[in-house]
Amino acid sequence: MPSTEEPESPFRQLGERARLDAGFFKVVTATFVGPNGFTFEREVVRHPGAVCVVPLEANRQSVLMIRQYRGAVDAGLLELPAGKRDVPDEDPALCAGRELIEEIGRQAASMSEIARFFNSPGMSDEETICYIAEGLSEVPRQAHGVEEEHIVVERVSIGDLEELMAAGELIDAKSIIGLLAARRVLGWKSRPPADAV
Repeated sequence: MPSTEEPESPFRQLGERARLDAGFFKVVTATFVGPNGFTFEREVVRHPGAVCVVPLEANRQSVLMIRQYRGAVDAGLLELPAGKRDVPDEDPALCAGRELIEEIGRQAASMSEIARFFNSPGMSDEETICYIAEGLSEVPRQAHGVEEEHIVVERVSIGDLEELMAAGELIDAKSIIGLLAARRVLGWKSRPPADAV
């Protein structure tokens, strides 16, 4: 049986010094030592982490996504509901449930973790935990901020993932990862199973 332990890294962090405290994230200069004993520095964004949610509709073929303006790229993007883990020590599943209410006005009867990933490990320690939400019921939306107030909720077929990506309509990494993970959990290859159509 193959080992599940990670091999010990020949790199080691020696310390870090603060450069910027921007509230929910910080920028530090971290010092490391490599395999040959050489020390080097990297700028690192320290982030509390995030959640994203695949809100699966009762037909188990479509999900509810949002179109939201993102100032960093000056564009409205098609995305899964998501948010920062900005409440210390909160269960990530509770955070995910709150994001569903805030962004699409839904509560879930069940929430299951389906993936974890680092968003941009070349510069940040931000980790996103992805959930699949089932048994959705409508509740009043609780938008926070001007971007969330102008969110548009869209119904998307999971089977259209490749077409959406090829057309440049779906370019958000967490949403692509979340939808691929959901298809795996649902037993899809690329299109819905024949008995689901």
